[in-house]
Amino acid sequence: MGPESFGIHTNTVRTFCQEIKDVKGLGCEIAIVVGGGNIFRGLNASERGMDRVTADHMGMMATVINSLAMMDTLEQMGIFTRVMSAVQMEDFAEPYIRRRAVRHMEKGRLVVFAAGTGRPYFSTDTAASLRAMEVNADLIIKATDVDGVYSSDPQKNDDAEFYSRLTYMDILTKGLKVIDSTAVSLLMETKIPLRVVNVCEPGNLCRVVKGEDVGSLIS
Repeated sequence: MGPESFGIHTNTVRTFCQEIKDVKGLGCEIAIVVGGGNIFRGLNASERGMDRVTADHMGMMATVINSLAMMDTLEQMGIFTRVMSAVQMEDFAEPYIRRRAVRHMEKGRLVVFAAGTGRPYFSTDTAASLRAMEVNADLIIKATDVDGVYSSDPQKNDDAEFYSRLTYMDILTKGLKVIDSTAVSLLMETKIPLRVVNVCEPGNLCRVVKGEDVGSLIS
């Protein structure tokens, strides 16, 4: 949503897609998981009295809207893109099938995973972790608006401590909110490393892929 309070800010989407295109130009096989909080947050709605399952279903549909926006922009930039949804929306997106997703990536297409896990009560973090496991990803990059993992919100607390290296167990014992505990459990089992970086800093995604020490590494 960029500087706006709601919705899709076209210039922000284009900026992120350019960063992704630059990474793709390095020869990487890329899959993206997109959230939907700029349109609708299921957890927030349930806290206001809406049925949690209904709210989460609405959140899943919001991720599909964002995924289609990403696809449109990426394809305008010349990147062949496929949106794969965890819920059936054949008129808008392919159904998620693991082997088909891997094949798309092998053929050089960029895959956007939409609708989370397709089930309520699971976060975007968990969806990203699950899909990374299924496609045998080498690395997960969590693109955020801060420089990495801190002891508390650095935008609210000037004394927040920056962590350049953490283990997954550290996330649990320190009570850090960078990803939820379900996602941590999945990644501890498969040992896929996670790099948390500031996507608003131009070139950061390429720096990570090139092996530079950017942001925070959790492994």
